[in-house]
Parts: sequence; C-alpha cells; structure tokens
Amino acid sequence: MLGSLGMEIEAGMFSVPQTICNILCCICGIPMQPNAANMCVKCLSSQEDITEGLQKQIKIYHCPECESYLQQQPKTWIKYLRLESDELLKFCLNMLKKKLSTNKVRVVDARFIWTEPHSKRIKVNVKVQKEVLNGVILEQSYLVEYVQLEHLCDSCTRLAANPDQWVAVVQLRQHVSHRRTFFYLEQLILKHGVAATAIRIKQMDEGIDFYFSNKSHGNKFVQFIQKVAPIRSNGDNRQLVSHDTKSNTYNYRYTYSVEISPICREDLICLPHHVALSLGNIGPLVICTKVTNSIVLLDPFTLRHCSLDANQYWGASFKSLLTSRQLVEYVVLDVEEVVPSEVVTVGGTKYALAVVEVARVSDFGKNDTIFSIKTHLGHLLNPGDYALGYDLYGANCNNIELDIYKGDLPHAILVKKSYEEKRLKKRGKPRSWKLKSLNMEVDDKGRIDPDKMNSEYEQFLNDLEENPDLRFNLSLYQNIEFQPSEMASVTDGEELPSVPLEELLADLELGEDEDEEDFMME
Repeated sequence: MLGSLGMEIEAGMFSVPQTICNILCCICGIPMQPNAANMCVKCLSSQEDITEGLQKQIKIYHCPECESYLQQQPKTWIKYLRLESDELLKFCLNMLKKKLSTNKVRVVDARFIWTEPHSKRIKVNVKVQKEVLNGVILEQSYLVEYVQLEHLCDSCTRLAANPDQWVAVVQLRQHVSHRRTFFYLEQLILKHGVAATAIRIKQMDEGIDFYFSNKSHGNKFVQFIQKVAPIRSNGDNRQLVSHDTKSNTYNYRYTYSVEISPICREDLICLPHHVALSLGNIGPLVICTKVTNSIVLLDPFTLRHCSLDANQYWGASFKSLLTSRQLVEYVVLDVEEVVPSEVVTVGGTKYALAVVEVARVSDFGKNDTIFSIKTHLGHLLNPGDYALGYDLYGANCNNIELDIYKGDLPHAILVKKSYEEKRLKKRGKPRSWKLKSLNMEVDDKGRIDPDKMNSEYEQFLNDLEENPDLRFNLSLYQNIEFQPSEMASVTDGEELPSVPLEELLADLELGEDEDEEDFMME
C-alpha cells in the first residue's frame, strides 16, 4: 500500500526516491527549504545580527622606524615589512580573536580592503559564524578598522635619544683586499634573521659593525658567525659606563672583535712544510674550493683534498699565495684526459684530471707562448673555451715556502671556467633574480671605493650563477623587472650559467589584482 507523498515506497521491484518539500518563510512568505528557525537567510539576518557587540575598531601601535607592530600578550614588537602581507593579516586576526572569544563567534574568512597607505588605517573584511535560533548557524561579514598609532619601540626610542646607546657591538673583520666574503655572509644573515635585533649596522673599510641593545643578542650573533665561517674571537671586552654605589649596579659596554680567516674560495695557497705533513703530505700548492666553518683545500694535480676547521687553521695560520683578484684569462687549445679519468666530488663539486694546452689571452698577437699543464677541470674544459687561472710563469711571489719548490712549479694553475666573453653581450641587462641587502650605514671616514665595490658585487652575482653549491644556503628572489624577451636575441651557442626558476622565491608584493584574493584562516 502506498504511503504519503515524500516517503520512500517499496513495492516489489521499484521504489520512489525521497523528496524534500519547500516551506514558506514565516515572515516574508517566500518558498525555502526547511530549517530549524523556519526563516529564510534574509529574514534570519534581519532578526539576528551576530556582529552586534563585536568590536569594529581596534587600535594598534606601529613603530615607524623599524616597521614593527606591538603585540600585547606577551608584550613584544613584531616586525612586518609590508602592508597587506599574510603575517600582518595573522597579527590583525589574533588581535580580533581575543575580542570574539567571549561572544562565541568563529572567524571563517578574512581579507584586506585596500586603503590609502598614508591614512594610518588598515581595513579587514571578516566573515564570522555563530549559532543562533534553535541551533541554526548564521554566517555574516563585517568590516574591522585598525587604527595605527605611531609609537617608537624600545630599541628605536633608545636609538633616537642617543645613537650611541648600545650595549654590545660585534666588530666583524677580514683582512683581505675584497669584500666577497661579506657579500656572502650578508645573505646568510638575512636568510636566518640573526641581525633582526641589531639597532644599528655600520659598514667599515675591512668589515661590518653590528650594534645590539643586549649582550645576549651579541653573543647569539657571534655564535651564528662561528657556525658559518672560520673565525677567532677575543671574547667580550667590557668597558665600564656607569656605577651606582647605592644599589651596587654596574653598566658595561661589550665589544666582540671577530676576525675571519683571510683564506677565501679560489685562493692559491702554498702550504708550509709542517702543515702539509700534518695533512697527509698534500700539496704543497693547493686551491681553496669551499669555505664554511671549515676550509676545504684541493690539490689540483692529484685531486687529493682535506678540510681544516677553525682551530686547526688558527693553530698554524698561513696566508694565500695569490688571490682571485690576480686571476689571468687563458684560452684552451687542446684537452687530453688523464687515464684513468675518474671524477672526484669535493664539497659537492665534481672534478676530473686532464692535461691541457693553454695560452694567455694577453699574449695573442705578441708571442706564441703555450703552456702544457695538468688541471682538475678536465670534465668542464673543451678546446676553444676560456679559463681563469694563476700565472706562476710571470708572477713575482715573495714566499719563503715557495722558494723551496722553485724548480718544480707549474707554469699556470687553472681555477675555473670563464664566461666573460659571453657575459659582455648581456652586460647591463637585468637578471631574472635578485638579492636583498641589509640596511647598513657607510662609514664616512672609511676608504670604501664605490666603483670597486660594485665590481666585486657583480663578480659575486656571477659566482652565484656559476656555482649551485654556493647558492645552496642562500635565498634568491624573482626579479619582476626581468623581461625574458630581452634575452631572446642572445643565442651564441653554449648558454650562460643561470639560476633555475625553481630555486627562486617569490618576493611577495601585493598589487591591485592580488587585493581580490581571499586570505583563509584555519
């Protein structure tokens, strides 16, 4: 026997599916699906305003100097570099959720609404949910306005009152004729954020000074540098600033003098005899292939290698025979592999022995001097390539250790493959990637040459493109100014080394198109 309409009927081999009947809203009378309140969404919203009593304007404190915002509990200053960033949205919602917890309202979505940056207002469209009549869950959106009140943070207040009001300073120094090491350290510091607590950073002639408002911050910074570079420090030299005899309190200033090893990547070194013996009779002519908290040395003629930590180096310190500023360009005329031709991996980089015939580029048109030398770049070089190396044939080196091996020295030692000829065609063109930099003051009394620094920085960027192992621990960002069409005309056979797109990070800067995106809150 058939039942009433809407019920499932089973009779023999067939069934009638269940249907849901529409009902009329008890207020406006429009057809709707039934719910616990028997009201449509529009009428339910008019009867119940879940945003009533919620705070629609919140005051937040903003430091205009360091672009940080004050978090009340616990009371800390949090730095956000950009407006309308994900971090700033999370900060705003955390401020709001403390107000919503008492009203049993749950945040399900939030997004920024664009405002004039100089208005000192941050507007967020927040979508909330709450259980209302008879267990019905109502969802509603409303606008929350955050008013920025300018207020200097503690460190900026002290710095504004007295720029020299610091507690600890780390004087980072390296006694070499270039700044390649500091370019690399700057990127490591930025990636790990260890200089975020520095109240002042000053660029000096042979290094950088980092000023901190707390001794523990200086200690933490020195410990980080110790993990990424072979250094030695004299500890914390302290100087008495003031003494309160009544409370018996002392105020000191602490100075950390940190010296980085002068051995840099691609330097040619002639090891002292006792050092070579302690390292398994390697060398004596070796090339520094990598510098972290230890120094990796490679014998370019046998592919033997070793590693020295900071204690080993400073226990029997030595200097470079020739540095990367003295590299000479050679052209490769012929390459003959050494049998057996095995590839050795040292510090993440592959090397293979070969005998090559090279000639100095500067000798073309003047003489026909050709050198036959053994090199560790046998897997990279081909006839016609260019390479950078050290010219021991014409170099004037005043080194006591080198005089012992005067008759057995090679005429040249190649260090790396050169792409200078190909780079000339794209000089001045923007790269597809970029780096960030620390906000440093330049010492007015220093002897810093801007042209020399720009040239060294350009060489550092070239090294990052050529050496994947060098950029492994760095953060590279996409350059929005790069136009791929500009490089389409550069087709000269072998392509230049470049940074793959998958290694680049997006430098997020929200524009008009991105303002429409919704930022979801879990």
